[in-house]
Amino acid sequence: MRRHVVITGGASGIGLACADLLLADGWQVSVLDASREAISEADEVLAGHEALFFQTDITDEEAVDTALDEAVEASGPLGGLVNCARVMPQELFERTGAELFRETVEINLTGAFVASRAAVMRMGEAGAIVNVSSISGLRGNFGEVAYAASQGGVIAMTRAMAVELAPKAIRVNAIACGAIETFSIRMNHHSDTRKLWRDHLPERRYGEPEEVAGVVRFLLGAEASYINGQVIAVDGGFTAAGIIPRTP
Repeated sequence: MRRHVVITGGASGIGLACADLLLADGWQVSVLDASREAISEADEVLAGHEALFFQTDITDEEAVDTALDEAVEASGPLGGLVNCARVMPQELFERTGAELFRETVEINLTGAFVASRAAVMRMGEAGAIVNVSSISGLRGNFGEVAYAASQGGVIAMTRAMAVELAPKAIRVNAIACGAIETFSIRMNHHSDTRKLWRDHLPERRYGEPEEVAGVVRFLLGAEASYINGQVIAVDGGFTAAGIIPRTP
């Protein structure tokens, strides 16, 4: 039986890159995404593959349960979950209202929890969860207080889940993404911001979604069978860098 993975936020950006790579690697992929438009576009991108799509609000427990029940009925027990669904508001701390803060945490953190809990209940004898998080959960970034709080929560939750789920042979790891070329980054990182990031990135470039997807594939696979509760930064060396020469 083909391995079955659910990807939240899988209709665009990093999630779509993961879906594409895992399908090519022989996985059966079920995508949960809130955007009907993104699902339609993703269906065209993945044309010819056997991906299943569910328009789902991942903060809605009943909706997630229904989608996963349908996915399991169609493709069998889950072997993996990739939590990619998230929002990335850019707002200064003093301008961030409680409503925006709550909404960000609800989607990014509570949504990952809801999807993970539902997935674990439908996993076979073993499985793996990969939470796609951010370096904003590890280091302070300007104008990202709500996003940083949610991603710090995802990282802490990853470690707690790993400890509890290890006896069930379910591994849980996180990826802390740096500056990755996605729609959200292109909308929020204008020319001055991009130059600032490049000046502080040892690799002097932004990453591609496919580079994150490759790490996701590794963490889901047997090669990573003894890796659990870890946070792997895919960030071009950003979290490792101290003072480095500026770009001429």
